[in-house]
Amino acid sequence: MPIVSEEYKEKKKRALLQAARRVFIRKGYSLATMQDIIEEAKVSRGALYAYFTSIEHVYVELLRAEDQQDLQFFEQTKTNSSWEQLLQWIDEQRMKLSSREGTLVRANSEFFLAVQDTAGSASSSYILQRYERIIAVLTAFIEAGRSTGEFYPILPTDTIAHSFLSFMDGILLNSSQHGANTIKAQEQVEALIAAMKALLCPVTA
Repeated sequence: MPIVSEEYKEKKKRALLQAARRVFIRKGYSLATMQDIIEEAKVSRGALYAYFTSIEHVYVELLRAEDQQDLQFFEQTKTNSSWEQLLQWIDEQRMKLSSREGTLVRANSEFFLAVQDTAGSASSSYILQRYERIIAVLTAFIEAGRSTGEFYPILPTDTIAHSFLSFMDGILLNSSQHGANTIKAQEQVEALIAAMKALLCPVTA
């Protein structure tokens, strides 16, 4: 039996996740099946199940990959100020709202609601860990901005992090359910920016 390298397996897994992403964008989470991913990726059933045990497992792994990209926005850089980095991340979310058909916004909302009905499951535990990790990264990002004199927050940094994430998640969820135009999503994003500016008092704004 030929030896399969870790690099090959990782590359194969990424390819399967990209195929799954296209399926979830097209069908959402609720209607997607493992067979859909098999057909999209043009692989055998065994090839998919060698990496993932269920559609839920696929989605959790896809979330991990997507989250890692998002969290990179909050790594300290020498080229942009902390406030500019925050605005850049918000602009990324704004793009998701304006091009809903090409994003996982709908699938995410369906997945999170489905996981709520299976409290105690591995996915439910991951969603909580995911939330706590994002809050920790946001809090550390704000703290770093404060330590460099870029932010002068008027509330505890973890409170601001919780509020920021709740505000953004609410916009994305409501946009998925009712449509960006109906909920005035772009206007809400501007309100979020104004709120963060008032809470953080950035010196570069």
